[in-house]
Order: sequence, then structure tokens, then C-alpha cells
Amino acid sequence: MTSKPYVGRFAPSPSGPLHFGSLIAALGSYLQAKSQQGSWLVRIEDIDPPREIPGAADAILRTLDSHGLHWDGELVYQSDRLETYQAQIDRWIESGDAYYCQCTRKQIKESGGFYAGTCRDLSLSPDGTAVRLKVDKPVLEFQDILHGSTPIPEQLAWEDFIIRRRDGLFAYNLAVVLDDIEAGITEVVRGADLIEPTGRQVFLYHKLGATPVSYLHLPLATGEDGGKLSKQNHAPAIDNRLAGHNLCHAMRFLGLNPYAGLAHASPTEILAWGTENWSLSTIPKNTSIIAPF
Repeated sequence: MTSKPYVGRFAPSPSGPLHFGSLIAALGSYLQAKSQQGSWLVRIEDIDPPREIPGAADAILRTLDSHGLHWDGELVYQSDRLETYQAQIDRWIESGDAYYCQCTRKQIKESGGFYAGTCRDLSLSPDGTAVRLKVDKPVLEFQDILHGSTPIPEQLAWEDFIIRRRDGLFAYNLAVVLDDIEAGITEVVRGADLIEPTGRQVFLYHKLGATPVSYLHLPLATGEDGGKLSKQNHAPAIDNRLAGHNLCHAMRFLGLNPYAGLAHASPTEILAWGTENWSLSTIPKNTSIIAPF
């Protein structure tokens, strides 16, 4: 039987410009796709307006372009797919697989930190409530390409989780799975900070009657204090004028050993070298590494 062509993706949120940690995820997913003669797609995950920065999406795309990270196919914005997310929620509400929940974060925290199914059988109205999906067959572990069998904390695995928030915004887990199915994604390569939500995403694939993608979680770039490099903690933006140096720094972080002078080549040449030399065996298995600067 012929295997499906490889389709990978990079899916940044426009909450700020790309930083070094974002470049790790972009480069790792790109090299993994291209080393298998696959497609590499880009999706802008813009379904959380309170966290988004005006102009960030365009800045992200300019950075990818300046680093030679050119995507295949059509650029997708999650904000164009809100009707798809709502239609799936409506189907689950109608079938009884999802329900309205009025519990606040404070209440859940005070009751031990995990939602205990308080609203499952209350038949609440949709006004001012979140929507939760019933978890009947939890995913307690999944296979990660780099880390092998990866357990999910049992209380988290059994928790009925939110698929639409009280403020009406759609939850990341639902949107990302529906989008990846629609795009035909075969493997997700991303940072290790997203290992924990993977159990819920695999559960969603099963719930939707779809085959889960493969997962590869790369080491997370951190600061000297061990904290994740992120837009929220003001990680410095990538300087697009230093694309060659940025790419070589990111390659070293991922276990490659660019030869002296490669940083002065064009991004196209650097990425060609990276694709030819890419190997899963050289990627550090740490879940986090201090960024090399």
C-alpha cells in the first residue's frame, strides 16, 4: 500500500513578531517536511483577538519570507473558519456529546484544579457559558517520534475540556484538529510546550472518526532563567537582516553542525544544506534548552 505524501505545517499565532523559539518550530517543521519531499503549509492562528497584535501576522510572514521559509499552497487564517468550528460544536451539542458549563476558573482552582464534570447533567442554557466536550475514552498516552511513549496526567486526560470559551471564542484544541484534518496534515512538528494538549487532540481525532497525525515535539528554547521564550515575556524579535546567522543558530540548536561560513550563504543555500543533513537522531531529546545567545 502506498503511504500518503507527507504534509507538515507551521501555525503561529499573531500575538507578536517571530522570536528565536518560533524560528526553531518553523525551521524544524520545514526541514522535517522537505527532507521527506513533503509539503510545508502555513496557517495563521488568529482566533484569540485579545492576545493579537495589529500587524503581527504580516510581520511573521515577512520574517518567514526573508529566511527563505516559503510555504506551499494557500495561506490559511483560522479567522476565516469560524463557521466550521461552530458547526461541529452544534453537532456535538445536539448529539449530547458536548454541553454548556458555567464553572469559572476560580471555582475549578478552588476544587482542586481539575474540572469534575459539575455541569454535565444540568442542561444549562448557552447564555454566558462555555461549551465542554464529554471525555468517555481518554487518551492516557501517545507516541512521540522523538520522545517515544509519552504519558498524559490521568486527571487531565479524564477532564471534559472546553471547546468554546465563555467569551464565545473557540478553543485552540478544537480549531487546530479541525484545521489539520481539513489540510490533510500527516505530521505535526512543534515545541515541547505543547506536549500536554496532545492527548486532547488525539482524543478529538478519534471523536471525529479521523486518523491522528504523527507528533514530533522539539526542544523548547528558554532564557537563562529557564522560562520559555515567548511573545508574552517579550522575547526579542528576529532581525530579518541576519537571516543566515539566525538559521545557522537554529540549526545548531536542533543538533545540526553547519560548516564555517554557511551563515554567509543565501537562505536558499542554507536551507538546502539543512534539508540534506537533517536527521532525527541528532535532535536533542531535552524538552527545553537555553537559547544560544
